[in-house]
Amino acid sequence: MVLRTCWKSRHKSSCEPAARWIRLALAALFWLCATQLASGNGMVGETKFVVHKDAEFDVTYNDTVTSVNQTVYAFNHTISWNKTEGVRVTVDVMQQHLESPILFVVRQKQAVMSFQVPLILRGLYQRKYPYKHVGRTLCQPPTRAASETQYFYVDVSTLSSQVTNYQLRVSRVESFTLQTNKIFSFTASPSQPQYFKYVFPDGVDTVIVKVNSDMNFPCSVMSVQDIQCPVYDLDNNVAFIGMYQTMTKKGAITVQRKDFPSNSFYVVVVVKTEDEACGGPLRFYPLRPDELIDAGNRTKVLDVMVSPAINSEKYVMGMLFCLGIFLSFYLLTLLVACLDNRRMKKRRELFQVPADTSPAETDKDANSPGCFLGKTPTSPYEYGSFADNGSTLSSEAVTDSATSTDNNYGYMERSLDSVGRSRQESLSSVEEDDYDILDDINSDKNIVRTKKYLCVSDLARKDKRVLSKKYQIYFWNIATIAVFYALPVIQLVITYQTVVNVTGNQDICYYNFLCAHPLGALSAFNNILSNLGYVMLGLLFLLIVLQRDIVHNRALVRNDLSALECGIPKHFGLFYAMGTALMMEGLLSACYHVCPNYTNFQFDTSFMYMIAGLCMLKLYQKRHPDINASAYTAYACLAAVIFFSVLGVVFGRGNMVFWIVFSVIHILATLLLSTQLYYMGRWRLNAGILRRIVYVIYTDCIRQCSGPMYIDRMVLLVMGNIVNWSLAAYGLIERPNDFASYLLAIAICNLLLYFAFYIIMKLRSGERIKCLPLVCILFTAVVWGFALYFFFQGLSTWQKTPAESREHNRDCILLSFFDDHDIWHFLSSIAMFGSFLVLLTMDDDLDTVQRDKIFVF
Repeated sequence: MVLRTCWKSRHKSSCEPAARWIRLALAALFWLCATQLASGNGMVGETKFVVHKDAEFDVTYNDTVTSVNQTVYAFNHTISWNKTEGVRVTVDVMQQHLESPILFVVRQKQAVMSFQVPLILRGLYQRKYPYKHVGRTLCQPPTRAASETQYFYVDVSTLSSQVTNYQLRVSRVESFTLQTNKIFSFTASPSQPQYFKYVFPDGVDTVIVKVNSDMNFPCSVMSVQDIQCPVYDLDNNVAFIGMYQTMTKKGAITVQRKDFPSNSFYVVVVVKTEDEACGGPLRFYPLRPDELIDAGNRTKVLDVMVSPAINSEKYVMGMLFCLGIFLSFYLLTLLVACLDNRRMKKRRELFQVPADTSPAETDKDANSPGCFLGKTPTSPYEYGSFADNGSTLSSEAVTDSATSTDNNYGYMERSLDSVGRSRQESLSSVEEDDYDILDDINSDKNIVRTKKYLCVSDLARKDKRVLSKKYQIYFWNIATIAVFYALPVIQLVITYQTVVNVTGNQDICYYNFLCAHPLGALSAFNNILSNLGYVMLGLLFLLIVLQRDIVHNRALVRNDLSALECGIPKHFGLFYAMGTALMMEGLLSACYHVCPNYTNFQFDTSFMYMIAGLCMLKLYQKRHPDINASAYTAYACLAAVIFFSVLGVVFGRGNMVFWIVFSVIHILATLLLSTQLYYMGRWRLNAGILRRIVYVIYTDCIRQCSGPMYIDRMVLLVMGNIVNWSLAAYGLIERPNDFASYLLAIAICNLLLYFAFYIIMKLRSGERIKCLPLVCILFTAVVWGFALYFFFQGLSTWQKTPAESREHNRDCILLSFFDDHDIWHFLSSIAMFGSFLVLLTMDDDLDTVQRDKIFVF
């Protein structure tokens, strides 16, 4: 009302004093509100002063800061689209004890970066490490202008009431952009990370970023990130984007242009606060949770170099080279088959009966000592395989045969009709009509198999068709196992590769990063391609076995006596299983090398166990076709081996209890198998086993000292026990970390021992090795030697941390595409193929020798 009155009668002098007092009251009210806002929550505070300074590059500013004064440094620099200069901010704090940290905020046109000093970085178990010397490189946003002046500001503030001294220096990084094939050296620490820019040159689509150091520790991380702000360059955030890996002395990342739309990227190097990730020691645990730990000197000197990777021509050359090597084996096999077919045709023409030869002369030639056709043992009770269907094997005849030291058998003529009624007409393993009860059959087996000198005919009495079906189960079982095993493996490794590509964590897979050539989604295509040899040579071996199987079946159909009655009995089921196992080894090894690591190493070794087991079974089957293990028993034992392999990988590292249990099981299994082999299966494991063992020791060792009845078998088994007991003792004492390889070494040692014994006994028995298997033996031995040399180069190892594994990485050595491990794949696949050929052909010299003249050993 007063104002309205004054407005209406403003010409009256009595209203002027009232208006003046109102204005003074409003001014006082405004001043009071401003004071309250400044003090905060009604409390009176101090006035904060902000000092603005125009700053220059490469000048060190020594200033102080408190809670009431804040300093803003203004910088400007000129940037252009074709040249990038790095800008680095370095800060030092002088005081030892600070009430509150100093906050530095760098404001740029398109980015903001802030950090505190002391910079607190956390390690494991929330341990805190303070750093008072901090250096950070500013992110440089791209510009489209030819030249542009950009401003940025450094704000310095604190909440501490005490005066704090600091030093600030902003400088240009002259070598911020890396040059191709040029080494650049720099230093880094946890609080002073470094990163540099690289631009893809024209015509280069893939490069390898290599970071090296002469120092193992401190542990560091190298990262490749896209050109964007902010750049994640601290230990606690470097893994947020891009590709990264821990490193000690070596680090390498292959970078493809297609992954970076800007055709450029940042190479970030961060030193970690602790070395545990690189296999280093772990610091003590602080007594108090908030206690700050002095990190010491963690400065590391490093070199970085970016070099172009191989181009598409190298990929094509590598693939053609790989195909060419293994296709040459197909051509060589075809050539050998043609030459052998031509030789056999000439041989048939040479032995063909002339048209003008009389029947009497033909009979005379057939009865000559040099020809075995038309001959039969003197008695049907002999252990040759010429016995008719109605023949019996009496105990008396067996006893006479066992005690006789004369190995020459008499023969008598027989007609072709008796040959036509061979044992293969019966589906039974023995002629049941000649026995009244089952115990008679078991008694006959005991008499035959416990003879002092056995011939193959003694252990080839079962019907061939029954045995063929039995051994074909090996192939169908391993084919079924392969399908059910391979499908989950393929799915798992695809998931591994996807995780690596999405997260960028290259510590998941243990590649040879200096020779890892990507293709599509695969990170190391060359390591996968080199496994092609296992598949191609496994398929070739299957074709060779199929050809031999067809030829043998045709000989059986035409009643060829050399196929019916001579040589080692031909059963091809195990050979088919071996070829399939070799192909699966190639497939699963390729799956393992998609992302090799600790958890999937089993994929690379499972079928190696199977190959070793099948080879030993095949060697044993050659001279013991009737008593070889069934497919179900064999695969159950191999499954137990793989089960122990998994247990050893998971629980075996440094676990004494596991190694004791495994060593006991290993020794017991060796003793049981030795007993089974020595007595040809004619023993029983029951409650009376201990009583029988004591009785044998008393009668053969105490009452009278007599040597073993089967000396050859005893020599083999004693050597085998010595080897296996030694391996068990080594495992118990050393406890190797790589249990899977240790288990594989046990299998290979036993296989080599048995193979050497077989060759020695074959030569000792007066048999010979033909030219083709002899060439295969020599060739395979040489190739195995070179293969093992490359295998033990050790380009990576998942027994250590990823960073330690990378210390073993090496450059490619073949066609700039394949490394040492790839050559191991090439040579080992060839060596395995050669070993299979040795097993297939080593007894070809016996194809015309009657089975009752071939010794069992």
